[in-house]
Amino acid sequence: MSKVIGMGNALVDILTRLQDDTILSDLKYPKGSMQLVDVEEVANVLLATRDFPRNQASGGSAANTIHGLANLGVETGFFGKVGKDQWGEFFRSDLEKRSIKPYLLESEKESGRAFALISPDSERTFATFLGAAVELAYHEIPDDLFDGYSILHIEGYLVQNRELIHHALQLAKSKGLKVSLDLASFNVVEDNLDFLHEMVEKYVDILFANEEEAKAFTGLEEEKALDEISGYCNLTVLKLGKKGSVIKHHDQVVKISPIQATSLDTTGAGDLYASGFLYGMIHGLSMELCGQIGSLLAGKVIEVIGPKMDDNTWKKIKIEIAALMN
Repeated sequence: MSKVIGMGNALVDILTRLQDDTILSDLKYPKGSMQLVDVEEVANVLLATRDFPRNQASGGSAANTIHGLANLGVETGFFGKVGKDQWGEFFRSDLEKRSIKPYLLESEKESGRAFALISPDSERTFATFLGAAVELAYHEIPDDLFDGYSILHIEGYLVQNRELIHHALQLAKSKGLKVSLDLASFNVVEDNLDFLHEMVEKYVDILFANEEEAKAFTGLEEEKALDEISGYCNLTVLKLGKKGSVIKHHDQVVKISPIQATSLDTTGAGDLYASGFLYGMIHGLSMELCGQIGSLLAGKVIEVIGPKMDDNTWKKIKIEIAALMN
């Protein structure tokens, strides 16, 4: 079976459910966006949300996707950077518990954290302190990192470090890997548009984008955006939330319906969709079945708080996937 390695910002998610969106306004965070914050702003976020219950999970977009694949039985690895602290140890142990091979470098700086502020309608807004994660440098990528892997899955948030992402993509392609990219938040796409266009056209085989990210990438809406992106990449997946998803593979267009789900928190929905889709691809399934498995995982993860599901839920998911494949 194909092996998948992920590369991204190694973060611990701090998940907080809000009673309303007042705090987002007070902090001046556009709802649904991701903004990078420093240590001082971390203190502001913690103060503003002090009266709300919190829980934590290892996170980061690419790491979430890798966790999903590992839970489905795919051999996986993850490359990133953490601090020599409790957060870094938590992140490492979470990988090892799921038999994900950790390629984790360490820094004297604090580990990164992503503060997920969850609105009552389940939309999440991120304040991200990259910490040690942002110190990952292109010259720290071992030449043999991708040996034995078939797919490199990366997150668009890495565009904050252009030398790193450029070197990783070049190395992966030289080793014969397919490259899967999940675009970052719409404001990150807007700020790095020319660079992302170039990277996608040169290196990316599979592109995942939600509606807002696709609009930021192309200036167009829904299927017009999908058609535009397909000029850069042969396989594009447009994730439309409650409206499902649309896949374009060369000239083939496939529409996928969402599953029925009661949404508590959309954190990880797009990441887990990518897990399901890549799982289908690894098993040589049709685009329709790949999308259906992606939709299944996305629908299940929004019914829990955070990007992780328990073992019992994964058992049920595997049964449903087996039924789809048969």
